[in-house]
Amino acid sequence: MPAVSRALSILRLLAGSPEPMTLKTISEGLDLVTSTCLHILRVLVDEGMVKLEPGTKRYSLDVGVLSLARSVVENNPFPVRVQSALDRIAERWNVTTIGMKVSGLDDLVVLSLARSKGPFRLYVEVGSRVPALTSATGRLVAHYSGLTDSELRRGFKSLNWENPPSFDTWLKEVKLVEQKGFAVDRGNYINGISVLAVPILDSQRRIGHALAALGLADTLTPSTLRSLAADMQVEAAALAQ
Repeated sequence: MPAVSRALSILRLLAGSPEPMTLKTISEGLDLVTSTCLHILRVLVDEGMVKLEPGTKRYSLDVGVLSLARSVVENNPFPVRVQSALDRIAERWNVTTIGMKVSGLDDLVVLSLARSKGPFRLYVEVGSRVPALTSATGRLVAHYSGLTDSELRRGFKSLNWENPPSFDTWLKEVKLVEQKGFAVDRGNYINGISVLAVPILDSQRRIGHALAALGLADTLTPSTLRSLAADMQVEAAALAQ
């Protein structure tokens, strides 16, 4: 079992690196014995998950990872079902729309998206992962998590924001989710960008997925956000069925 955990740690490390990495960098970054790290890398190379560049002796992810990711998307009905809703909202409101999987309190995974038709577009990729309490969607996750305020405070401290709100302000917005049915991040996560998120709940009112819309804060006025939220809530209710 430790070998499996170490292999996954290596894959995550390589996935987060913009450049191929040497054996030394990988082993030191994960605090692994060099020989152990080398054995695991050799298996990952044999399985097509990791590529070794012969000239530089550096490692990077290989195409085997793509086939696994493709299988996840192809076998998950959510991206197919949500796409038409994302397309409609993006075109109607000139925003970038995202369909996300909520993986408990670990992270949010982008499964589908539709880009704004305007001259300014936000760069988002399918497969992107962020901490579960991040941005507007994170406020939803926090609300439905059942965590105490002190537990939420610990999670909040680990988040990265461009314009971080105070914990008290953030917590107040988390508690408003029950009343509003949606959450908004006004330039906290990304400067100048407003993010609106709506939950997709199961029959037991647990959040498993969410819809998010991102746009320039100057164009998404409070009244526009309310109308956009109502539109997204209709789509979310249909998807929940």
